[in-house]
Amino acid sequence: MKRENLEIAVGIFVLIGIIALGYLSFKLGKIDLFSTGYYTLYAEFDKVGGIKKGSVIEIAGVPVGSVEKVTINEKYQALVEIKVNSSIKIPEDSIASVRTKGLIGEKYIQITPGGAEQYLAQGGKIRETESSIDIEEVLSKYVFGKI
Repeated sequence: MKRENLEIAVGIFVLIGIIALGYLSFKLGKIDLFSTGYYTLYAEFDKVGGIKKGSVIEIAGVPVGSVEKVTINEKYQALVEIKVNSSIKIPEDSIASVRTKGLIGEKYIQITPGGAEQYLAQGGKIRETESSIDIEEVLSKYVFGKI
């Protein structure tokens, strides 16, 4: 009888360990099985150097979403699909900018909210964008005297 109780306790312990490992895998991998807490917006940029799936979206330095996909549209611009937390409402006249954390850090998109009373809905488009600054291009202009 004692051996059966021990085997049952070990089995329960192993099952709890597998469930905990699965939970941590999803949490640390930032996998969202039930993505009901987000809505999708789009933005077109001339250059998005360094922005990729999973890049952070920030408003006032606070993460509010992530980049879902980066593609090229028919005008040969980068079309960025943005996933924003549904509790955050973005005004229609907001500006999306590609920024760098630190001097040579990772790229992220900063959204500067506008003052409009209308908000972007699911599938809406941020019309005002600022592309990333190419340091090499700026330096070459300076070196060759075009600035």
